[in-house]
Amino acid sequence: MNSIYNLIACIAEFLLKVVAKFNSKIKLFVDGRKETYNILLKSISKGDDVIWVHAASLGEFEQGLPVIERLKSSYTTSKILVTFFSPSGYEVKKNTSAADVVTYLPIDTSKNAQRFINHVQPKIAIFIKYEIWPNYLKTLKAQHIPVLLISSIFKKEQIFFKWHGGFMRKTLANFNHIFVQNENSKELLSTIEIKNTTIAGDTRLDRVSEILERDNSLSFMQAFCNEQFCFVAGSTWAEDEAILIDYINHAPKKMKFIIAPHTIKKDKILGLMGAITKKTTLYSNMDEGKLDINQVLIIDTIGLLTKIYSYADIVYVGGGFATGLHNTLEPAVFGVPVIIGPKFNGFKEAEDLVAQKGIFSISNNWDFSELMKTLVENSELREKSGAINARYISKNKGASIQIVDHIRTLL
Repeated sequence: MNSIYNLIACIAEFLLKVVAKFNSKIKLFVDGRKETYNILLKSISKGDDVIWVHAASLGEFEQGLPVIERLKSSYTTSKILVTFFSPSGYEVKKNTSAADVVTYLPIDTSKNAQRFINHVQPKIAIFIKYEIWPNYLKTLKAQHIPVLLISSIFKKEQIFFKWHGGFMRKTLANFNHIFVQNENSKELLSTIEIKNTTIAGDTRLDRVSEILERDNSLSFMQAFCNEQFCFVAGSTWAEDEAILIDYINHAPKKMKFIIAPHTIKKDKILGLMGAITKKTTLYSNMDEGKLDINQVLIIDTIGLLTKIYSYADIVYVGGGFATGLHNTLEPAVFGVPVIIGPKFNGFKEAEDLVAQKGIFSISNNWDFSELMKTLVENSELREKSGAINARYISKNKGASIQIVDHIRTLL
């Protein structure tokens, strides 16, 4: 089976180079990897103490960031190497100050894995959530380099638990330790004789907890909201916006609405703005002195959403009608009720908080309108559901401390 996997990996590497000629995202994927060894040669020398952390993309990087930051502050003489599989992670975080070196991870062929690890020679390797690459793991084990999997979630539908999943089960056995998010994952792993596991929870909870300790004030938000009831919709897609627009256009005048779309392309933003009948302004074109006369503010930039959430009385998080739910923890930490679409299975925090009634799932315009009416009129319910969200994060944080304490025993 290992030889078949290697053949598939080599074919995939070749085909990606062909597809890169016609696809801009794949071109970034391929061209970025051409620079990997140039970056490593310039940044890592023989004898360097390297701690290697691998993330698939931006979401996994954010998940691992609390661990990365603790390692960086604890091991000041070591170099933190972060690798990405996807351009959507690497292109955004290639200059992050959290790491000393950032590169793409070469495709998981046997040759690539040996060359990469022979050069880097990490003291330890830390893979985040779902990053399980057979050749890298096999090479790390052969060189007696400890490797951890953190913030992972396992489900019975995955190949590891199927009759034909023997090869991937053997791959899992190469991890020295696996930190899972829940009891179900631990129990599933035990059914395939993987018992070097610990339930640590989700490291993202540590990350969002830190948000409360920083200054989240924004002068334009204070001017816009002007102490009126504030509804914030973050990371919205067209499917979300269709429901939001219908409500906004019939909403009371005293309510303020902030929409931060997932896509901020000019034509999309102008289309959204044109569909709203209330007085609306764009962040990029706002006059802060006259903001209070507008009822809707569209955020056509990135990097402000988390602070904007701190002004909300109610939050809607997008993606639950489209490709995948966005981060519900960032607004939840501020102790406000959160509304999402119907597709949230597989997002543990959303599943948990829907069950606890801190997050509310809606399926259509009518659901949303009725829920909004209830939440707007019932301040006690808003406070209760918001408190559930804040308490969930406070109760479940601490995963990164547990993981780093274990890493100390290996270094």
